[in-house]
Amino acid sequence: MGSDAVSEAFAAADSHDVIQVRGARENNLRDVSLDIPKRRLTVFTGVSGSGKSSLVFGTIAAESQRLINETYTAFIQSFMPSLGRPDVDGLHNLSAAIVVDQERMGANSRSTVGTVTDAYTMLRIIFSRLGTPHIGTSTAFSFNSAEGACPDCEGLGQASTIDLDEVVDRELSLNEGAITVPGYAVGTWYWEVMAQSGLYDPDTRLKDFTPQQWEDFLHKPATKIKVGNHNITYEGLIPKIQRTYLSKDRDAMQAHIRAFVDRAVVFAACPGCEGTRLTAAARSSLINGVNIARCSAMQISDLAEFVRKLDAPSVAPMLTSLRELLDSMTEIGLGYLSLDRASSTLSGGESQRVRMVRHLGSSLTDVTYVFDEPTTGLHPHDIQRMNGLLRQLRDKGNTVLVVEHKPEVIAIADHVVDLGPGAGTAGGQICYTGDVAGLRASGTLTGRHLEHRVRLRESPRRPAGWLSITGASTHNLRSVDVDIPLGVLTAVTGVAGSGKSSLIHGSLPGREGVVVADQSPIRGSRRSNPATYTGLLGPIRTAFAKANGVKAALFSANSEGACSNCNGIGLVYTDLAMMAGVASVCEQCAGKRFTPEVLTYKLRGKDISEVLAMSVAEAHEFFPTGQAHSVLGRLMDVGLSYLRLGQPLTTLSGGERQRLKLAIHMAEKAATYVLDEPTTGLHLADVDQLLALLDRLVDSGNTVIVIEHHQAVMAHADWLIDLGPGAGHDGGQVVFTGTPAELVERGDTLTARHLRDYVSEGAGR
Repeated sequence: MGSDAVSEAFAAADSHDVIQVRGARENNLRDVSLDIPKRRLTVFTGVSGSGKSSLVFGTIAAESQRLINETYTAFIQSFMPSLGRPDVDGLHNLSAAIVVDQERMGANSRSTVGTVTDAYTMLRIIFSRLGTPHIGTSTAFSFNSAEGACPDCEGLGQASTIDLDEVVDRELSLNEGAITVPGYAVGTWYWEVMAQSGLYDPDTRLKDFTPQQWEDFLHKPATKIKVGNHNITYEGLIPKIQRTYLSKDRDAMQAHIRAFVDRAVVFAACPGCEGTRLTAAARSSLINGVNIARCSAMQISDLAEFVRKLDAPSVAPMLTSLRELLDSMTEIGLGYLSLDRASSTLSGGESQRVRMVRHLGSSLTDVTYVFDEPTTGLHPHDIQRMNGLLRQLRDKGNTVLVVEHKPEVIAIADHVVDLGPGAGTAGGQICYTGDVAGLRASGTLTGRHLEHRVRLRESPRRPAGWLSITGASTHNLRSVDVDIPLGVLTAVTGVAGSGKSSLIHGSLPGREGVVVADQSPIRGSRRSNPATYTGLLGPIRTAFAKANGVKAALFSANSEGACSNCNGIGLVYTDLAMMAGVASVCEQCAGKRFTPEVLTYKLRGKDISEVLAMSVAEAHEFFPTGQAHSVLGRLMDVGLSYLRLGQPLTTLSGGERQRLKLAIHMAEKAATYVLDEPTTGLHLADVDQLLALLDRLVDSGNTVIVIEHHQAVMAHADWLIDLGPGAGHDGGQVVFTGTPAELVERGDTLTARHLRDYVSEGAGR
């Protein structure tokens, strides 16, 4: 082999050690090309909206998953989501990608921490072998099987009681609208079945029903009856409500039905199984005097100790596996959870860490793991442990790609890719690739802020009064009494699981003048976008209508102006029978969502589709005055200048959702704002802008309370409330209240130690 051939062979071998991205144009990416080293830890940085997610999730991970899906049969693919090919010229040397993101786990009421991690499956097997008395196989301990589920609640652990006065008005007859349940208005199908059943007179007031009529009206089991010439099934109102509404997952309900259920239904622990979900037989089987329900209710760190003391050769491998899994969960900062905790109650950060645990014990190597801000919800103390787990995944021979803003994570990267320089149309370019030392010296926005530290306030603002919380005992709180100062910026701190959210969200919402802006999903369809959600579309439509002398309804894609082919969505969804359905851009309107007639109407040279395609920053200039300018200004204030007005809400991150809610609430007359980790998703440079916004809110006479782990926010606050000292049953107490300076000077909590280090690093520069 000649020297040229040898060189080519080595070059080819080297090329297999990098993921090659060529000409990526997804979303705002500007023809990006780069090489990412395999079997290394690469951190992607840049301001919100710079293109990090478009590159990592929308291009690399999406194409890897699409290629894997294509290896399945058409029948299997029909059950999978449709994945379009990313807008990229070439992607080479991809390995199987596992995305570990912050999507909250589904609201399935049968899903728990134990079931999603398989820890409960292992526990069931151990009890089926070691439990006395022996009651059968592992399914006898499963609340998701007929054999193990409590017969009273069918394994849900809850019994529901319906408040009749929230369901009917006894003073009225059926014809007068006595049924107040959504979907049962006079003239609807459900109402017709009941009114024409012949079991009672629809003109008789409910309070005058005979006992038998009342029983038939409320509780009669499903029965075939004849109405006119039709045979239909009649069912009493209560079983009908239970079947049609209460059997559904709450998050899958429409808003008005969810409001009715919240108002009319009281949930309590099932009296038959005391909330354990299990049969009496399953609860009777013990190991060392403890049944499986009590094991599931233990804090995971305590359960790990219980399992560690078991010595049984017959299940030794299973005990080892369970012990390692529980230890991993404790190590990752989830030791305060219990296996019976409903997975739907986990935060985005907790959900991500639970998913991460499932991969730590995997035998797979040379896999690409993709993480989205894995430090979300983590105290600085816990970030060090997270870093160790990221390294552990890399050291097994995997490629680890992390989208992250925290300097503690950037510091451990083998390779950094910095995108920018700005957000939206001002971003989408590679500003720097290389090691961390090079990033510090690069002069990019990230490089300049990597060593940036916020200093303690020299003169904290003085409280204008106090908001008292007394006897708070939600979850792990130990009858907490605490006073929150009014008229200042207060940060509530403590390790994950210490009780911060339980204290604030369990005590303040619902009080007069309190506005809560959190990261929960925004209800809405794929038609919903920032323009519709903020009310911005109203003044925009009015401006178009006034400029063109036509109706405002023409400029709504949900009304008269909608393209008839795609119904104003801009996409056409095609069902391909046994193959996965596809979404394609509507050919009639080219994705613009409106009819050709509507697009002929202009406002200062722009049609409605072009305006909705603008970023918030562009629209702020386009509408220099009026209500639209005010709304757009608030969106700019909360760091959302890069969002497009017509961007579907389903594409927003948790942090973006929270800032969007905050922008809306800023228009209200509020006294107290409650924010939950508002720095989520924010670049180091954007945190300063957020702090300036919080200052403006306080200086306008408001109180701002933030649950936060970011040390810049802690240092900038006027007042700190620190919970702990640990997580779970090791937390739930207020361990410090006072100014940040006092905490740094004399505090001995985990927060105090980390804030002291943070402040001293700033002072040393």
